[in-house]
Amino acid sequence: MIRLLFAVFVLGNFVDAIAQKRVRDYGIEMGVLQPGAHNAITDVKGVLVGHLTLMEGEKVRTGVTAIVPHDKNIFQNKVPGAIYVGNGFGKLAGSTQVEELGNIETPIILTNTLSVAQGLEGLIDYTLSFEENKEVRSVNGIVGETNDSGLNDIQGRHVKKEHVLEAIKNAKSGKVVEGSVGAGTGTICFGFKGGIGTSSRVLPKELGGYTVGVLTQTNFGGVLQIDGVPVGEELGQYAYKKSIEGSVDGSCMMVVATDAPLDARNLERLAKRAIMGLAKTGGIASNGSGDYVIAFSTNESIRVPYQSEPIKAYTYLNNDYMSPLFMATIEATEEAIINSLFAAKEVGKLRNGDEVKSLPVEKVMELMKKYNRIR
Repeated sequence: MIRLLFAVFVLGNFVDAIAQKRVRDYGIEMGVLQPGAHNAITDVKGVLVGHLTLMEGEKVRTGVTAIVPHDKNIFQNKVPGAIYVGNGFGKLAGSTQVEELGNIETPIILTNTLSVAQGLEGLIDYTLSFEENKEVRSVNGIVGETNDSGLNDIQGRHVKKEHVLEAIKNAKSGKVVEGSVGAGTGTICFGFKGGIGTSSRVLPKELGGYTVGVLTQTNFGGVLQIDGVPVGEELGQYAYKKSIEGSVDGSCMMVVATDAPLDARNLERLAKRAIMGLAKTGGIASNGSGDYVIAFSTNESIRVPYQSEPIKAYTYLNNDYMSPLFMATIEATEEAIINSLFAAKEVGKLRNGDEVKSLPVEKVMELMKKYNRIR
């Protein structure tokens, strides 16, 4: 029965990826840089994304999203990485070792607040499944979370390590399913149904030709803006005004990938710019919000082997050439968050019986036309 459930969701995700309409499908083009072929984090060479969605009865609305930096043994071929904390009301497992050593050695798992432990268990099992890792005695798994207890029976802890392994197994390149899927199944954003969103930007050749991709798990509040249009104000739904939960607290997990050869220091600088993308959507990083950014580079020339010689030379991008990547990160983060709202579908009600509606796209489009934002 469990395998059948997995199969249904995997097939459903494939169909959803084809059918979903995103911000750009409505003529809204955010920013000035061009997106990649799929306008997704998977436009960064080597990056894979997989989901496992759990929807059972009326109470279970949760899941797992896995971001895999490359399809090799990551523990043996670590990628440079960094983490930036915009507001630290959350649980980001594995962050201190990334800060200390500047690399990432497992896939990145996103799930709900009370399932971080299961995320770690899955990552440990995944890492130890490789024959080359049979002598490994320590695994630094990266697991981020948002609190989906508004729509999900979070205390039931329905996510198991097998679900984490399945999400990693499902990971693939190409189109990414967005909205109410995986770790975004039970999330709420700006009082509307939130979820998973993604976007990318490709720099012109004269600026390096590098790609930046962002994936977000949106579960936060504020005053919604779409491409500069005050949508939250116009719709009368925003922080500190009567809204679905009467709260702006929540969280946003942001994962930034690039093929640019960046060290951990410049990856942290890149991660900081994702918070600026969050701000452009109207997010306020409230007191109870965990706003975290995980950034990594997939550039093969700077991967860190598990068993390395004492001295190894690497070539990294100079500081003076970072600004275009900063801009790409801001644009891609902003669009990824908005894509999560456009793609999200209603999945149920809050415990008090109130409905969590999806973004009213038709009304939003009327506003975008009013402000001349349709291109």
